[in-house]
Amino acid sequence: MAHLQAAAVKQIEEICDRYKDETTPLMMILSDIQKEYGYIPLEVQELVSEKTGISVAEIYGVVTFYSFFSLKPKGKVVIGCCLGTACYVKGAQQVIDKFSEILKIKPGETSDDGMFTLDALRCIGACGIAPAVQINGTVYPKMSVDKVAPLIEQYKEATA
Repeated sequence: MAHLQAAAVKQIEEICDRYKDETTPLMMILSDIQKEYGYIPLEVQELVSEKTGISVAEIYGVVTFYSFFSLKPKGKVVIGCCLGTACYVKGAQQVIDKFSEILKIKPGETSDDGMFTLDALRCIGACGIAPAVQINGTVYPKMSVDKVAPLIEQYKEATA
Protein backbone atom coordinates (compact mmCIF):
# COMPACT_ATOMS: atom_id res chain seq x y z
CA MET A 1 0.00 0.00 0.00
CA ALA A 2 3.00 2.27 0.14
CA HIS A 3 2.55 2.87 -3.60
CA LEU A 4 -0.98 4.24 -3.25
CA GLN A 5 -1.36 7.96 -2.82
CA ALA A 6 -3.31 9.18 0.21
CA ALA A 7 -6.17 10.45 -1.98
CA ALA A 8 -6.51 7.03 -3.65
CA VAL A 9 -6.51 5.25 -0.28
CA LYS A 10 -9.20 7.62 0.97
CA GLN A 11 -11.34 7.10 -2.13
CA ILE A 12 -11.03 3.30 -1.99
CA GLU A 13 -11.96 3.35 1.70
CA GLU A 14 -15.01 5.48 0.84
CA ILE A 15 -16.02 2.96 -1.83
CA CYS A 16 -15.74 0.15 0.73
CA ASP A 17 -17.78 2.17 3.25
CA ARG A 18 -20.59 2.64 0.70
CA TYR A 19 -21.31 -1.07 0.85
CA LYS A 20 -20.57 -1.85 4.51
CA ASP A 21 -24.21 -2.79 5.19
CA GLU A 22 -24.42 -5.19 2.23
CA THR A 23 -24.33 -8.92 2.89
CA THR A 24 -22.00 -9.59 -0.04
CA PRO A 25 -20.33 -6.29 -0.98
CA LEU A 26 -17.26 -7.51 -2.87
CA MET A 27 -18.54 -7.37 -6.46
CA MET A 28 -19.97 -3.87 -5.95
CA ILE A 29 -16.75 -2.62 -4.34
CA LEU A 30 -14.53 -4.09 -7.05
CA SER A 31 -16.82 -2.83 -9.80
CA ASP A 32 -16.67 0.74 -8.45
CA ILE A 33 -12.88 0.56 -8.11
CA GLN A 34 -12.52 -0.83 -11.65
CA LYS A 35 -14.72 2.00 -13.00
CA GLU A 36 -12.73 4.62 -11.12
CA TYR A 37 -9.18 3.42 -11.80
CA GLY A 38 -9.47 1.01 -14.73
CA TYR A 39 -7.78 -1.84 -12.89
CA ILE A 40 -7.39 -3.46 -9.46
CA PRO A 41 -3.73 -4.07 -8.53
CA LEU A 42 -2.65 -6.21 -5.57
CA GLU A 43 -2.08 -3.25 -3.23
CA VAL A 44 -5.70 -2.17 -3.78
CA GLN A 45 -6.88 -5.72 -3.11
CA GLU A 46 -4.92 -5.66 0.16
CA LEU A 47 -6.56 -2.39 1.17
CA VAL A 48 -10.03 -3.78 0.36
CA SER A 49 -9.17 -6.85 2.42
CA GLU A 50 -8.17 -4.76 5.43
CA LYS A 51 -11.29 -2.64 5.14
CA THR A 52 -13.79 -5.48 4.61
CA GLY A 53 -12.23 -8.47 6.34
CA ILE A 54 -12.46 -10.47 3.09
CA SER A 55 -9.25 -12.40 2.44
CA VAL A 56 -6.88 -11.23 -0.29
CA ALA A 57 -7.08 -14.76 -1.74
CA GLU A 58 -10.86 -14.47 -2.18
CA ILE A 59 -10.58 -10.96 -3.65
CA TYR A 60 -7.83 -12.07 -6.04
CA GLY A 61 -9.94 -15.06 -7.05
CA VAL A 62 -12.85 -12.79 -7.99
CA VAL A 63 -10.63 -10.28 -9.83
CA THR A 64 -8.97 -12.99 -11.90
CA PHE A 65 -12.16 -14.98 -12.55
CA TYR A 66 -14.23 -12.21 -14.11
CA SER A 67 -12.91 -10.82 -17.40
CA PHE A 68 -14.25 -7.31 -16.75
CA PHE A 69 -11.80 -6.89 -13.86
CA SER A 70 -8.14 -6.32 -14.61
CA LEU A 71 -4.91 -6.53 -12.61
CA LYS A 72 -3.10 -4.21 -15.02
CA PRO A 73 -4.04 -0.87 -16.60
CA LYS A 74 -5.84 -1.19 -19.91
CA GLY A 75 -5.39 0.95 -22.99
CA LYS A 76 -7.70 3.76 -24.04
CA VAL A 77 -9.08 1.40 -26.68
CA VAL A 78 -9.93 -2.08 -25.40
CA ILE A 79 -10.43 -4.61 -28.18
CA GLY A 80 -12.15 -7.82 -27.18
CA CYS A 81 -12.24 -10.60 -29.74
CA CYS A 82 -14.82 -13.27 -29.01
CA LEU A 83 -13.37 -16.75 -29.27
CA GLY A 84 -16.55 -18.58 -28.31
CA THR A 85 -17.49 -21.59 -30.42
CA ALA A 86 -19.63 -19.80 -33.03
CA CYS A 87 -17.10 -17.00 -33.49
CA TYR A 88 -14.16 -19.40 -33.56
CA VAL A 89 -15.77 -21.57 -36.24
CA LYS A 90 -16.38 -18.46 -38.36
CA GLY A 91 -12.75 -17.27 -38.24
CA ALA A 92 -12.29 -15.40 -34.97
CA GLN A 93 -8.79 -16.83 -34.45
CA GLN A 94 -7.61 -15.27 -37.72
CA VAL A 95 -9.21 -11.95 -36.71
CA ILE A 96 -7.49 -11.83 -33.31
CA ASP A 97 -4.22 -12.89 -34.96
CA LYS A 98 -4.53 -9.93 -37.37
CA PHE A 99 -5.17 -7.49 -34.51
CA SER A 100 -2.15 -8.96 -32.74
CA GLU A 101 0.04 -8.65 -35.83
CA ILE A 102 -0.90 -5.03 -36.57
CA LEU A 103 -0.77 -3.83 -32.95
CA LYS A 104 2.34 -5.92 -32.16
CA ILE A 105 0.79 -7.22 -28.93
CA LYS A 106 -0.58 -10.58 -27.82
CA PRO A 107 -4.00 -11.09 -26.25
CA GLY A 108 -3.90 -9.84 -22.67
CA GLU A 109 -1.32 -7.16 -23.48
CA THR A 110 -1.42 -3.39 -23.90
CA SER A 111 0.55 -1.52 -26.54
CA ASP A 112 3.65 0.38 -25.37
CA ASP A 113 1.95 3.71 -26.02
CA GLY A 114 -0.98 2.73 -23.78
CA MET A 115 -3.42 3.16 -26.64
CA PHE A 116 -4.65 -0.40 -27.30
CA THR A 117 -5.38 -3.46 -25.18
CA LEU A 118 -6.17 -6.74 -26.92
CA ASP A 119 -8.29 -9.32 -25.07
CA ALA A 120 -9.49 -12.77 -26.05
CA LEU A 121 -13.03 -13.15 -24.72
CA ARG A 122 -15.22 -16.11 -24.05
CA CYS A 123 -18.66 -16.03 -25.62
CA ILE A 124 -20.10 -12.50 -25.62
CA GLY A 125 -23.56 -13.68 -26.67
CA ALA A 126 -23.32 -12.43 -30.24
CA CYS A 127 -23.34 -15.84 -31.92
CA GLY A 128 -25.78 -14.78 -34.64
CA ILE A 129 -23.35 -12.13 -35.89
CA ALA A 130 -20.17 -14.18 -35.51
CA PRO A 131 -17.33 -13.51 -35.51
CA ALA A 132 -17.88 -10.56 -33.19
CA VAL A 133 -15.42 -8.02 -31.83
CA GLN A 134 -16.19 -5.61 -29.02
CA ILE A 135 -14.30 -2.31 -28.82
CA ASN A 136 -14.92 -0.06 -25.81
CA GLY A 137 -18.39 -1.56 -25.50
CA THR A 138 -19.37 -1.33 -29.18
CA VAL A 139 -19.92 -4.66 -30.90
CA TYR A 140 -18.71 -5.09 -34.47
CA PRO A 141 -20.53 -7.94 -36.25
CA LYS A 142 -19.25 -10.38 -38.85
CA MET A 143 -15.65 -9.23 -38.42
CA SER A 144 -13.15 -10.34 -41.00
CA VAL A 145 -9.38 -10.04 -41.35
CA ASP A 146 -9.71 -7.35 -44.05
CA LYS A 147 -11.78 -5.13 -41.70
CA VAL A 148 -9.16 -5.11 -38.91
CA ALA A 149 -6.69 -2.50 -40.23
CA PRO A 150 -9.36 0.09 -41.15
CA LEU A 151 -10.98 -0.37 -37.74
CA ILE A 152 -7.67 0.19 -35.96
CA GLU A 153 -7.08 3.32 -38.06
CA GLN A 154 -10.55 4.60 -37.19
CA TYR A 155 -9.75 4.36 -33.47
CA LYS A 156 -6.28 5.87 -33.90
CA GLU A 157 -7.80 8.91 -35.62
CA ALA A 158 -10.62 9.23 -33.07
CA THR A 159 -8.25 9.19 -30.09
CA ALA A 160 -5.53 11.38 -31.62
